[in-house]
Amino acid sequence: MLPRSMFTPVHLFHCPACNSDNIKFGLSAQDHTVSKQDFDIWYCHDCSLRFTQDIPAIHEIGAFYQSASYISHSNTKKGLINQLYHLVRNYTLGLKARQIKQFTGLSKGRLLDIGAGVGAFAATMKKTGWEVRALEPDENARKTAAETFGLSLSLPDELYQFSENSFDVITLWHVLEHVHDLPGYWKAFHTCLPKGGKLVIAVPNYTSADACHYQQDWAAYDVPRHLYHFSPASMQKLATQNGFSMVKMQPMWFDAFYVAMLSEQYKTGKINYLSAFIQGLKSNLAAIGNPAKCSSVIYVMEKI
Repeated sequence: MLPRSMFTPVHLFHCPACNSDNIKFGLSAQDHTVSKQDFDIWYCHDCSLRFTQDIPAIHEIGAFYQSASYISHSNTKKGLINQLYHLVRNYTLGLKARQIKQFTGLSKGRLLDIGAGVGAFAATMKKTGWEVRALEPDENARKTAAETFGLSLSLPDELYQFSENSFDVITLWHVLEHVHDLPGYWKAFHTCLPKGGKLVIAVPNYTSADACHYQQDWAAYDVPRHLYHFSPASMQKLATQNGFSMVKMQPMWFDAFYVAMLSEQYKTGKINYLSAFIQGLKSNLAAIGNPAKCSSVIYVMEKI
């Protein structure tokens, strides 16, 4: 367990998305992965963003990622949940590659993947002939990417150094919720893309049925690693105020089941696979015909 005294909490007095001071406490959630501490989640009444309050600073938060169970960095296959994750990932990697081609209208192009983890998606796109750059803050994940896929991943600060119109598409797969410098990243997105360039962001959706069911035990809150908790309305506002138009929303159907399994474990101390399947199915059924209700949503945006 990491005692709270090990870091200096960063307290926010304005919404990190729209800068409104119309913010209030919403709920508390536990860090089940590393520290076992409770963190408060606040709510912005103007743009509907939720955000984790009193977070560790960017130079201190690394300790909260140091867990063998944090799969995006460790690539672990230990345990049934992680084995299922890898099985689904093998399918979704191909799906994502096809979606990028569909979103951009390009069979090949220039792609920047931010928060690449162990590099699985970047490697997939590279195999299809795309020119790929990838950024990842975690040293162990970068090492795994080099060993597993032969990829050389750069540190995230390189994002600020790219010249104008460097890429045709930028992807962030469950990454934006981790970024301390939210305004700086959006400014860099706008710089790096040409007019009409695509920005593809996948994030959890706290307005989904599974989030409403599990409340503070919803695994996708994942405090304090998840600094922000997005709704479709808050993503729309972020896009508009940063020079992007929302092109479409796409559902991520598997996420509801994966998150439900973890949430069951957090809620009861064990995984009830039947209950998790039922809740995941209910969530997906509620989102049929309306991706804005899905457990996780892919937002496709275009630079104006």
